[in-house]
Amino acid sequence: MCGISGIVDSEPIGTRLFTSIRNLEYRGYDSCGIATLHEGQINARKNTGGVDEVNSTEQLDQLPGTIGIAHTRWATHGGVTQENAHPHLSMRNEFAIAHNGIIANYQRLREQLIQQGFEFRSLTDSEVISNLLENAFYEEQDLEQALQSTLKKLEGTFGLVMISLHDPERIYAAKQESPLMVGLGEGTNYVGSDINAFLEHTRRAWVLEDGEYAVLDRERVIIRKFPSGKMVQKQVLQIEWDLETTKKGGYSHYMIKEIFDEPQTIRQVLKVPDEQIQKLAETLTGATQTYLIGVGTTFYVAQLGQYFFSILASRFFPVVSSDEFRAVGQVQPGNTVLAVSQSGETYDTKHALAMAKERGAQTAGIVNVMGSTIARMVDQVIMQGSGPEICVVSTKAALAQALILLRMALLAGGKNIPEKRRNALNQSLLDFPDLIQQVLNEKSGFVRNLANATSHVDHWLYLGCGAYYPVAMESALKMKEVTYCHAEGMPAGFLKHGTLSMVEPRVHSLLFVPPPEDAVLHGRTMVAMEEIRTRGGTVMGFYFEGDEVARPLLNHSVKLPPTDPVLAPVLQMIVAQLFAYYVALDLNRNIDKPRNLAKSVTVG
Repeated sequence: MCGISGIVDSEPIGTRLFTSIRNLEYRGYDSCGIATLHEGQINARKNTGGVDEVNSTEQLDQLPGTIGIAHTRWATHGGVTQENAHPHLSMRNEFAIAHNGIIANYQRLREQLIQQGFEFRSLTDSEVISNLLENAFYEEQDLEQALQSTLKKLEGTFGLVMISLHDPERIYAAKQESPLMVGLGEGTNYVGSDINAFLEHTRRAWVLEDGEYAVLDRERVIIRKFPSGKMVQKQVLQIEWDLETTKKGGYSHYMIKEIFDEPQTIRQVLKVPDEQIQKLAETLTGATQTYLIGVGTTFYVAQLGQYFFSILASRFFPVVSSDEFRAVGQVQPGNTVLAVSQSGETYDTKHALAMAKERGAQTAGIVNVMGSTIARMVDQVIMQGSGPEICVVSTKAALAQALILLRMALLAGGKNIPEKRRNALNQSLLDFPDLIQQVLNEKSGFVRNLANATSHVDHWLYLGCGAYYPVAMESALKMKEVTYCHAEGMPAGFLKHGTLSMVEPRVHSLLFVPPPEDAVLHGRTMVAMEEIRTRGGTVMGFYFEGDEVARPLLNHSVKLPPTDPVLAPVLQMIVAQLFAYYVALDLNRNIDKPRNLAKSVTVG
């Protein structure tokens, strides 16, 4: 969940190192720092706060040197203090490390080092690594051997970069269950937690696997296995992302930019070949049991996919949160497990897939980041094509995943869907980017005014029926993530089973109203709406043109243009993203980097 980077060059790198951790800041922003080698000493600067905030006091980008490492932190061990910020220097200041992961046996290692006379400056698990390296070097008198000796002692997870006075021309990096990539330049080389660490400088990368370490100098990179030291040959990953998609482009925040990117995101999703999606659809429907897994937003996206498969293919696939899958997933040969993950590095999802593979199941993934662990570990993968998503809160990536699942369900249904119905939905999919553009252009000002009028509300109920239920859940999560307001999502039918006790004027309810032609779901939603109104609750809703039943029952509402009933909940999900953004804007929240959150959850 932290972001780490390193650069080795013949020219000063302070500005580039600073930019690299700014580009990784969505992975963690409790604190940050940089360490460089210059004139025979390691210079380190670090402090608490976001990257720009720390730079304003510490001048990170002014650090001299042509080799260095950097880190932006999401705290797991040790509080958010300057001492606990990375990089961590060894006791004699001869080694500096930046680490992402958790060292499970750090307490025991720390005590052993203290008994040998080592002193510690922080309360982190990571600092044991720098002192272990220093201790091992004086025993081995060889830096690479000291690294291997240290790695043998570490239990847990790590993406690790290191520089040392004893080898001032090289960066050392190692990986175990925490992502790490090498960027290949001309007369310079890079290392980082993900592509964004070096995308501005090179589109050629090597991906480190678990149990590998890399030694980088300006001209070459050598990768070896640990503990054997056997050299590894790598295939170059050619990065296809557009650099411009990583920039705000005049928008105030990445979140609103990425919402307005969604029409283009849909066009990219529609370019994924039918043959690729059809192949995975056949794998899912041909399995003796198929599970869909995800966590957080991707769990709700998987739930939405569950409804798509039920509606279009008459198939029921259980959806399990990745963190619970190892407890309840009864996986066996002949089963298939489909994982949804934006980063492709989600800790719980990786471990759920590993269990499925161990038990003989087929595995598949819908992933956004090329070269990620999940993309490489599954038997089949679909790259969703939404491009870099910088805001911690997922918008366009979630949309892409939902539409990939919809297309998969449509192909799984195949000829069992009447041809006229199938053609109509395919045409609606082709028209969907323009419809979303129309809604964003015509409704964003209205949604902003609605957000301003309701931003004082501290408690929300988000309610939906059928496929609108996971949309309500995901939209409530968006509200919590970015506004810090309490928002509870649930099926509309839950109200009379306990939640009505919460209804009063200060609690607002947002209902996701299906179009009237979806008569059963529409009717159930109207029942919930009446239950809330009868008990003095305030009702807000997203509804579709022509719905003369819902409109007069709503205290606040957003009227939407018609679309295919299968796409209708997806359209409302986008409007809910917009609403959450404008509420957060009115509340002056840290929208792109909400408190306590990180983009890529790579620790358990």
